[in-house]
Amino acid sequence: MSSNVKVAIVMPCFNTEQTMERTYHTVRQHCPIDIAIVADDGSHDRTAEIGRELGCVVVSHPKNRGYGGAQKSGYSKALEMGADVVVLVHGDNQYDPSLTGEFVEKVRDEGYPVVTGTRMVLGDALASGMPWWKFLANKFLTGLENFAFGTNLTDFHNGFRAYSADFLRSVPFDTFSEKFDFDTDIILHAALRKVRIAEIPHTTRYREENSQMTFLKGVQYGTGIMITVGRYYLHKFGLKHEPLFEIETHDAKIGDGMRRNCE
Repeated sequence: MSSNVKVAIVMPCFNTEQTMERTYHTVRQHCPIDIAIVADDGSHDRTAEIGRELGCVVVSHPKNRGYGGAQKSGYSKALEMGADVVVLVHGDNQYDPSLTGEFVEKVRDEGYPVVTGTRMVLGDALASGMPWWKFLANKFLTGLENFAFGTNLTDFHNGFRAYSADFLRSVPFDTFSEKFDFDTDIILHAALRKVRIAEIPHTTRYREENSQMTFLKGVQYGTGIMITVGRYYLHKFGLKHEPLFEIETHDAKIGDGMRRNCE
């Protein structure tokens, strides 16, 4: 790995003392990283303590803000510490952390500003344990969002991500949702900015103890996505101004800084 490129992982965590350490060590075994950040979202267990014992930078919320709130704190800290590539790795070990290096390479070596995983290509998501309602909802919502936003993704709602620091600095992620909708908000901004997005297929571990997305939360999440699409069309056709969909212009192309660092 080039010494000019600083890699950070951000682990949003809520009561993940049983899985976080294994996730961290797996990342370390397969991918050299410079910064490890635990975004502890108001955990009641030893998540923050274990993070410090592992040598991670721990950013703690006194109260649970939500999945999006944890990402905001983690990304802000990563940028503050000078990261060039930031990888979102779930502390609950649901996504295979051994693939972290592949995400880094897509950003660092191939110049993709945004990389997201996909559960819908490699093998059978249902056979891997994805609940049927998640599978059907993912298919429907991904198709809806691809149609609305002009993308061609197979899994719009995957939580295994990597971003270039240039991209993160270019989007107002601090204004995005505090909840699960954050992932949609940030990919939406990538789509509206015509940013290149790469997908990496992977399998997923589905267990009761490492999933925060219950059926009720899933219904709320899906409803929120459809509302977001509706708001986008109102904004697009000038019927209602929505700040979320305002895209500022930037002098430098996203990703140019990363490619210069790799030369």
